[in-house]
Amino acid sequence: MSENHQNAEPQMENEQPFMAHLIELRDRILRIVIVVTAFFMVLFFFANDLYHLVSAPLLEQLPEESTMIATGVAAPFLTPFKLSLVASIFLAVPYIFYQFWSFVAPGLYQHEKRLALPLVASSVILFYGGIVFSFYIVFPLMFAFFTATTPEGVAMMTDISQYLDFILKMFFAFGIAFEVPIVTIVLTITGVTNADKLAEKRAYVIVGSFVLGMLLTPPDIISQTLLAIPIWLLYELGIIFSRIIGNRKAREAEKASKEQEPSASKEPSASEESSASEEPSTSEGKNNGSEEPRYKPMTDEEMEAELDAIEREEKP
Repeated sequence: MSENHQNAEPQMENEQPFMAHLIELRDRILRIVIVVTAFFMVLFFFANDLYHLVSAPLLEQLPEESTMIATGVAAPFLTPFKLSLVASIFLAVPYIFYQFWSFVAPGLYQHEKRLALPLVASSVILFYGGIVFSFYIVFPLMFAFFTATTPEGVAMMTDISQYLDFILKMFFAFGIAFEVPIVTIVLTITGVTNADKLAEKRAYVIVGSFVLGMLLTPPDIISQTLLAIPIWLLYELGIIFSRIIGNRKAREAEKASKEQEPSASKEPSASEESSASEEPSTSEGKNNGSEEPRYKPMTDEEMEAELDAIEREEKP
């Protein structure tokens, strides 16, 4: 019984940190849910006004006799409700990233913290930048193209639910596409690639950005181009930052190598000093041949006298 208890103690010690992490993760998820709910409770009272705001790029391009329609029975209620919920999550993105950062930061080294915090903040700003770019730049041009190409005799009346799904998809696509500089910087910091390799793959990235724009946007050349060009430009920006990071890492490595140079190259060691001090004495002995050597052998008479003295001492 005692052996089982002793074996159970290490197991409990290993499980306790894991359970503590799960409890902390649960608490942070609950905080995120509370913040999102608080945003939702505020935005829900302005749900219709919020939907009118996001539908403005399309309403401005519709002909005078055309309006948006609701084909579902509960669509007039559920569509603004859904928009309020998604908008609450979008507004809570900084807090969500903060909770994620607080959960991960204790396990990072100090230099990793210095790098991770600016990257997290930059990713949030770029995500919002993609949403703003799509709403104010892409949507007006795209909807103007759609309304201009409407066949004669067809009244363009977009369903509010389909329109909401469309713009949320575009928001997410542009928000993720604007994270390209963060991806390139992370790959450079981790040593997966460098600025020169990224520059060599520029042609593939340009083609891939247009393919990605074709997959994430409606089948028109305007929206595809408006997504592909920012991806390419942001990739070039990532190359610039990667080159700066690479140069800084090279300078730090060079500085560290200089600091780690052995001091023996600058100061002679003790063995070298002793050998250097012995060399002059031997050379002096060679040069001054008239001087007597340090050891002088005994004569035969002195040797016999010394042996007689030793014999006398040994006799009882």
